[in-house]
Amino acid sequence: MTSSRSAPPARHLAATLERWPIAGAFTISRGAKSEAVTVVAEVSLDGLTGRGECVPYPRYGETPEATLGAIQALKEPFAAGMDRQPLQTQIPPNAARNALDCALWDLEAKRAGSRIWNLLGRGAPAPCTTAYTISLGTPEAMAEATARAAHRPLLKIKLGGDGDPERIKAVRRAAPNAELIVDANEAWTADNLADNLAACADAGVTLVEQPLPAGRDAALARIKRPLAVCADESVHARASLEGLRDRYDAVNIKLDKTGGLTEALAMADAAQALGFDIMVGCMVATSLAMAPAMLLTPRARFVDLDGPLLLAHDRDNGLHYDGSLVYPPEAALWG
Repeated sequence: MTSSRSAPPARHLAATLERWPIAGAFTISRGAKSEAVTVVAEVSLDGLTGRGECVPYPRYGETPEATLGAIQALKEPFAAGMDRQPLQTQIPPNAARNALDCALWDLEAKRAGSRIWNLLGRGAPAPCTTAYTISLGTPEAMAEATARAAHRPLLKIKLGGDGDPERIKAVRRAAPNAELIVDANEAWTADNLADNLAACADAGVTLVEQPLPAGRDAALARIKRPLAVCADESVHARASLEGLRDRYDAVNIKLDKTGGLTEALAMADAAQALGFDIMVGCMVATSLAMAPAMLLTPRARFVDLDGPLLLAHDRDNGLHYDGSLVYPPEAALWG
């Protein structure tokens, strides 16, 4: 006997690769780049379209082309009704899943005619202070860049290994009143760890992000840490949290690592239950990639959502930045 129930309306999935010039260059310990390459997923139904943006990251074996292909390969499952929950189990936490998950949240909010925080039963995120990144360079170049940004209340300083004590001293002289966090991007070693941490502590740094390579960070459990240390490359989704408790004081939650907002929200709950402070981070991307992460900011000790500030220009209807103060997204952008 044929069922009388009609099939659900088909959703249309599309994806595009975009290139966004960076203002100058963005330099970390693994190299420099002059543009941000992002992939945008769009899920359409009943004349409405939800969008999500991700940044494929070579550090995790991702490329823009492979990420674009991974999203496009899901056109039939999406047309057949794949939603956020099956997405969590059928695709690993990566950039592709992030774009899809955030696009589905955006579509859900549009179909409900409501803001996403209302769907989640939360209040709207308040404006908050984001870090502003100073790229890696010589002590002199970093001091010059820091002096131009010294009016900002929170600076994130990219370090790179050899010469880092001199870099952080130069930065502190250039911005005596700013709160400083530093990001070594896995560039330190067990041999220079103690000296570099001491130099940061002497300069009044609040937090050091990912000093040692992921998988080779056991030394952090064997020393007395003079300031808080945050995991970035060592932490991805919830499954990675438990093994980090003896090494880190905080975790950096990035949606491209968690595979989207769904897992990021659950991960924030789990991280706080384990006693970690939370940092909300980003890759260099447009406001469309930052917008979902704003949902995590009420729980974050540190917010690092300055990606659009590092671009030559942002997309239309981007987040509003007033200096270092970032405001939640308008519905025209996302959610």
